[in-house]
Parts: sequence; structure tokens; C-alpha cells
Amino acid sequence: MLQLGSSPLNAREFVNEDIFISRLKLLIIMSSAYLSKYPLGDIRKNAILRNANQIAREIVDWQGQGHNFRSEYELRGDLDFDHVFFQRVKLLAVMAKAFAEDHPMGYHRLKALEDNLNHICEVITFNRQLSGNEFFKVA
Repeated sequence: MLQLGSSPLNAREFVNEDIFISRLKLLIIMSSAYLSKYPLGDIRKNAILRNANQIAREIVDWQGQGHNFRSEYELRGDLDFDHVFFQRVKLLAVMAKAFAEDHPMGYHRLKALEDNLNHICEVITFNRQLSGNEFFKVA
């Protein structure tokens, strides 16, 4: 029988941080699509707004409750977050909400968005290249 997925030895419970990172990666992809001038339809805009709001809310909740987000990933040796990383993620959420709500994005704001994306991607070692993703052309 063909078995797909992780082996039971490598499997572990899903934690809130996993969902957060997945939402963050989706926000990175959608922001990169926006920077690459792919169209933003209503469904995509709503997805961006929902994810940006959830990411911003989770960061505030974790800081308010003294939750140590770093512990889950640093204990495994996967990622190393610092205070600046979380400030950049908050900024990404704000910027994503802005362009999803059709606020004007001039040259300097677009450059700031791109720089912020690059710094976040460097920390989580996520490649945000969009080449070959034809599905972004349909909104």
C-alpha cells in the first residue's frame, strides 16, 4: 500500500504557531503577487484582509498574555525570531490591509513593502518567487 505524508516518527501535533506561519506565508505570497501587479479580485482581497487581521490579532494576544512564540520553534531549532521580526510582521499586516482596501501605494510605500517582505522571508527562509504561478493572473 502506498502511504503518503510524514512518517509517524516525524509527525507532531499542530500548534498555533504552525497556523500563524502558514497565514504569514500566505500573506507574503499575496503581497508579492500585488507587487508583481497581479490582479486583486474581491475574493483575494477578502483573504488578505482576513489573514492580516488574524496575524495582527494573534501577535497582540501573544504579547498581552506573555506567550512565548519563540519557544516552539527555537526549541526545535527551526527558526529564530526577535522583537524586530514581530514588528515587521505587524507592519506587513498593516500594509497588506492598506493595499487590499485600495489605499494609494506610491513608490516609497511599495519599496517599503518589498523591503519588509525581503526581511521577513530571510528570517523564515521562505522563497517568495512567483515565476510560473499562472493562477495569480485570474482574480
